[in-house]
Amino acid sequence: MSLLYDEGQQAIATESRRALEARMSLEAQLPLLERQGAYDEGFWTLAREQGWTALTLGEEHGGIGLGLIELGLVALQAGRSLSGAPFVTTSFGAGSALAAYGDDRLGQTWLGRLAAGDAIGAVAFAEGQSPLPSQPKVVLTNGRLTGRKPGVTAGLQADIAIVLATQDGQPVLAAAPLDGVRREALQTFDNGRGTADLTFSDTPADVLVAGPAAVDAALRLLAEQAVVVAHEQTGGAEVLMEIARDYANTRRAFGQPIGAFQSVKHRIAELYALVELARASALHAATRVGQPDFIAAAAAARLSATEAYDTAARDCIQVHGGIGVTWEAGLHLHMRRARSLANEQGNMIFWEDVLVSQLERQAA
Repeated sequence: MSLLYDEGQQAIATESRRALEARMSLEAQLPLLERQGAYDEGFWTLAREQGWTALTLGEEHGGIGLGLIELGLVALQAGRSLSGAPFVTTSFGAGSALAAYGDDRLGQTWLGRLAAGDAIGAVAFAEGQSPLPSQPKVVLTNGRLTGRKPGVTAGLQADIAIVLATQDGQPVLAAAPLDGVRREALQTFDNGRGTADLTFSDTPADVLVAGPAAVDAALRLLAEQAVVVAHEQTGGAEVLMEIARDYANTRRAFGQPIGAFQSVKHRIAELYALVELARASALHAATRVGQPDFIAAAAAARLSATEAYDTAARDCIQVHGGIGVTWEAGLHLHMRRARSLANEQGNMIFWEDVLVSQLERQAA
């Protein structure tokens, strides 16, 4: 492991877990599944109160000036509690882009609002099957965007989006306020994600990065968000491993706890190993920001965490048997979230390709 958490970081983890466990509930999550466009307003209020929206932004904009390690600790606890909105991650992505590539006017307009949670950010890169298209169909002409970005996480509620588009045949990264942009909410198996198709029609936008460097910048932003999501996935896998362990030690069959059977206890032991591998990979990636191997570390963390959460969601339900698939047990919430997070920020195939290309580049 690349580092040990210091006292301040341990305090962030402890306090965020305490706050989430005190305020989040299964009862608040279940109705969201049946309400298109709704999200857990209690979670978002808590995130703003706790200052999680300001963690990584600079103090000059009302932020706290911490990094991915601290944001990852919060995301891990949010994953344990099934955070009911994706805005901490998406606003982090938008804020990171504006801080790195935006001018003073953009920074003064948006970063303070993002830090306070008064504005919500989104990142709109993907088109079709490609999380990071080299020639996006959305076009930027004379400072105005035209085209459609499908399935944008938090697109339904966001105030600003960082958009990967095409300008004069070259890729361009642009920041676009979403006032007046047409939003079509998608009915999904995890409705709290605010997923929507965004249609830009002569929408004003500011160029952040133009030319081939725009794709590199977009990949860096996607990798940073992937590290945050990897922590969230690790948190979800961790709590599912604990739920399965506790149930296996309580539920009895043939005169003994079901955890005494090899098929059950070995499965839980394997979950423990997956969780710890995912935790170590996510932490390592968070420490490599700005280093040449960051993209490879982020890809590895993303792959490890996706496998851990997917496996834990499946195996926890199987350990529970019939009760595991009931609406009231709520394990399906983790199954839904595991699948949502596996696709947001790029799927497994995309990150496998990224990892291989990065390793080839390092070996060359």
